[in-house]
Amino acid sequence: MTTDLPTAAGRGTVRRLAGTLHRRPRLRLALLLTAPLLWLAVLYLGSLAVLFVSAFWTTDSFTSQVVKVWSTDNFHALFTTPVFRQVILRSVGVALAVTALCAVIAFPVAFYTARVARPKWRPLLVVAILTPLWASYLVKVYAWRLILSEGGLADWMLAPFGLSGPGYGLPATVLTLTYLWLPYMILPIHTALEQLPANLLDASADLGARPGRTFRSVVLPMVLPSVAAGSVFTFSLSLGDYITVQIVGGKTQLIGNLVYSNIELNLPMAAALGTVPVAVIVLYLLAIRRTGALNSL
Repeated sequence: MTTDLPTAAGRGTVRRLAGTLHRRPRLRLALLLTAPLLWLAVLYLGSLAVLFVSAFWTTDSFTSQVVKVWSTDNFHALFTTPVFRQVILRSVGVALAVTALCAVIAFPVAFYTARVARPKWRPLLVVAILTPLWASYLVKVYAWRLILSEGGLADWMLAPFGLSGPGYGLPATVLTLTYLWLPYMILPIHTALEQLPANLLDASADLGARPGRTFRSVVLPMVLPSVAAGSVFTFSLSLGDYITVQIVGGKTQLIGNLVYSNIELNLPMAAALGTVPVAVIVLYLLAIRRTGALNSL
């Protein structure tokens, strides 16, 4: 009898707590979101705050020790030193090029998987698109290093046409990054095309519109937010990447490489360089906000 009383009291407490949470949905939502929001604020936003603050520190030129004295010299050097300006512009250009190539390649692939392929094959095609994401990042990059090497697969395939592969350098970096992040562009476009009402295409054809006009006036406006949503991933991942350019980029330098090379020698400068991708991505998100792409993420 005495052992049943604590059990009954515990059950009553649980029922009262469940009833309180049921009557107060806002309290239930607050308790549900407290842990992940706290994790986000402490680890992610806190890390960004430390990064931004340390970018205003300086480094002793003799000992390479960080001196916690506020200065804007690091940011001044970013925009006045030609090397830094070139690397920043090159990094943004690579991210834009990868995003454009992903969009051009992804659209016909997604159109086939969503509108042309038989319905029973579509899930298998989506799985096939996702399969490269399961492989190791380094394995895929080193595979492209072998493909683009001298006498590699690229040279062998282009030899009959009197051409040779791009070798290692900026084109190889863009090509490899395009392969790495292409699934992130295909999937949003596939979803948008799959949800595109067929009667809109039929109505456009009934009104005499040719396929090109239907694509420009009907398909593209409805799919554009998904393209922009995919570009958020391809652009941000390409802008912050530094391993690919080290493996297949030859002598090419991007922002990530400069951050990596300055971490031990000049930590404040590395932090200042690290704030550039963050600022560029924030501006990029603000630029595509009007397309409704953020609602598709």
